[in-house]
Amino acid sequence: MPADTLTRVFSALADPTRRDMVARLAEGDATVNQLAEPYRMSLQAVYKHLKVLEDAGVVSRPPGPQPRVVRLETEAFDEMDAWIELYRGRAEQRYRRLDALLATMAENDTTTDASTKTEKRDER
Repeated sequence: MPADTLTRVFSALADPTRRDMVARLAEGDATVNQLAEPYRMSLQAVYKHLKVLEDAGVVSRPPGPQPRVVRLETEAFDEMDAWIELYRGRAEQRYRRLDALLATMAENDTTTDASTKTEKRDER
């Protein structure tokens, strides 16, 4: 997925109303009127939200007679997931290296503490 497409998808999902519409569509296809039902906004405003989601490739509205059904396009989420997984993998590698370093430091502290205690006992 090109960066500009990812930008459009993340930008489209930045709005809570659009995320809510996507959550509703995750349950199944819906007409525009069904999507508009829970909101206190004009149908024109709902269409504007859907246009943003459609331009980002998150939803589709097949051409045809009214009522038009809105459908969630899962490919956009598959591509977003792949992009996120790339960075999650990198972060996990860094955390594993940090865990290994901290474990080594803890071992050294334990060894140092034990030798310090032995030296103090020997001094008495």
